[in-house]
Amino acid sequence: MPGATVVAATTEAEIQRAIVHQVRFDALVIDLTWVDYRVEHDFDGLDVLSLIRACDRTAPVIFAAQGHGMEREHFQEAILQPEVVCMVQKADGLGPVIRCVQTAAFRLPPPTANAVEHFKPDPWSICAYFGRSRGGATAARIAGAIASGRATDAESLAAATGLPLNTVNKLVQVLGPIIEARGEHDPCLRMNAQVIYRWCGQHSCYIQSWCRRNRHSRNAW
Repeated sequence: MPGATVVAATTEAEIQRAIVHQVRFDALVIDLTWVDYRVEHDFDGLDVLSLIRACDRTAPVIFAAQGHGMEREHFQEAILQPEVVCMVQKADGLGPVIRCVQTAAFRLPPPTANAVEHFKPDPWSICAYFGRSRGGATAARIAGAIASGRATDAESLAAATGLPLNTVNKLVQVLGPIIEARGEHDPCLRMNAQVIYRWCGQHSCYIQSWCRRNRHSRNAW
């Protein structure tokens, strides 16, 4: 794309400046997650998408993924967003990224292998479960408090979530179904609170991300 202007940003502050001080981008390439232990629990590509919306700077988005398991839930949410047109794997090199940027900038059909329509949403993704009208918000608040390390038992969980003790005591009924449906617990073993805490820890990056972006973070309670 001769003559194209490229704006690069690598930190949250740089990203905010780039978005706020630009009228509009023709296309946006965003890392789905940051491979940086200092920010992985505080900021990710879905936060960037939220910032773009808040600033009314929407444009076709290409998400670049590392391809590891930690990104599974970020990926599942990303393919459902209306601004997202392509998903690329960083391991595939620059070729797919350039082709996706070209088609996005000129509003052409994206490469088939990278088009979001090519990827099938998981009905048992965490974002789908938390987004349910019945029980989703409660599940998110409980999981978010555990994932962020603010709860170790029923009493501290009730305090962190602002939910009644009777409700948080039912955390197995609240989060057990998604764990079982996803095959993330041995069916020969009893489902109990320890399983719930372990599961929330395993998915802590995404759970905290979802809660942060959906007003279920610590400051929202």
